Amino acid sequence: MVDLRERVLELKKQRNAVILAHNYQTSEIQEVADFVGDSLGLAYQAKNTQADVILFCGVHFMAETAKIVNPSKTVLIPDMNAGCSLADSCPAEELRAYLDKNPNLYVVAYINCSAGVKALSDVICTSGNAVKMVQRVPADRDILFVPDQNLGEWVMQQTGRPMKLWEGNCYVHMEFTHQSIVGIRQKYPDAPVIAHPECTRAVRLLADEVCSTEKMVEYCRKSEEKAFIIVTESGMLHRLKRELPEKEFIPGPTDHCACADCRYMKMNTLEKMVSALETLEPQIRMEAELLDKARVPIERMLEWSKS
Repeated sequence: MVDLRERVLELKKQRNAVILAHNYQTSEIQEVADFVGDSLGLAYQAKNTQADVILFCGVHFMAETAKIVNPSKTVLIPDMNAGCSLADSCPAEELRAYLDKNPNLYVVAYINCSAGVKALSDVICTSGNAVKMVQRVPADRDILFVPDQNLGEWVMQQTGRPMKLWEGNCYVHMEFTHQSIVGIRQKYPDAPVIAHPECTRAVRLLADEVCSTEKMVEYCRKSEEKAFIIVTESGMLHRLKRELPEKEFIPGPTDHCACADCRYMKMNTLEKMVSALETLEPQIRMEAELLDKARVPIERMLEWSKS
């Protein structure tokens, strides 16, 4: 029987490929990846890689972002159908129609959106730098924040900056409820609750810390506590356990189970990674005009993130 892990590593070497994996990927994918991180960290890795091939283990908009920031590279995704409910909630044509009726808005787009939406935006943000990006927008501009309403609401609270919010959301983070988090807090009263800002306000109000996935690692590393309740997609717990094996990480439950899996993130597998590296398909392809337009707000984000 073929050892899929070894085959992935063999093909990676043959193709001069780099494997980028989001924090929400399965444990076996994270363990063969060259870099595991959040959207911002992986965007930097994609931009700066010297590899010929980027195998992006995440969802479609993430692989698109890798192609946008490094268009000369071959960018693969294990499963082209790995989409995103949040990205789907803001179709580019609907955003274009809204902007036609509401001109002069400054569009801040969460990176969880399609290349078409990025091309219509002024600056991109991640959950880790959204506050900083909004603070950099000229004070005399009215802001439209797309597509995540919950993240946008949280950013408004942090910055005091009023914004128009697109009514989109991530179906996984919407499954966490006030009731489910109250229940787990009662069971583990000494464990801090760490929640992603894509969660609803009712959940965020119960959290001891609201932050991006990358900042969750930093928070848990610096904290003297030994156990933490993690309220985000389940793949994040593997990353935390690998890096902080001496600590305990408790999955934040939904009303139905302690199984907050993104069905799209989990579509990628080692078998599909082998196939992608063998065939160089599925490959991300975009027209040059779209690549160029979408690159502008991403480059602005990367530049603003440095300062």
